[in-house]
Amino acid sequence: MSKMDALRAMREAKYEAAQKTAQKTAQKTARKVATPPPVAPAAPRSSTTPDAPASDAPASDALCGHRNMSGRTCTREHGHAAKSHRYS
Repeated sequence: MSKMDALRAMREAKYEAAQKTAQKTAQKTARKVATPPPVAPAAPRSSTTPDAPASDAPASDALCGHRNMSGRTCTREHGHAAKSHRYS
């Protein structure tokens, strides 16, 4: 038997073993699976609750808000034309 034949045989044996264990695991989990408990529907919101309060700052002063990997946020204006962000 050549080296390649031996490798192929080992790969096929490994695949068959994995298939057998997967079938056994699937059978065990199929027995254990139960229906989830029923969930109560969400309570409807009352119309008497006030809407979100209006912000004191005008919309033109809104910041970009883009976050970099370290968690810093961009301080340029929202929708800025500059390609780069200015983090603080």
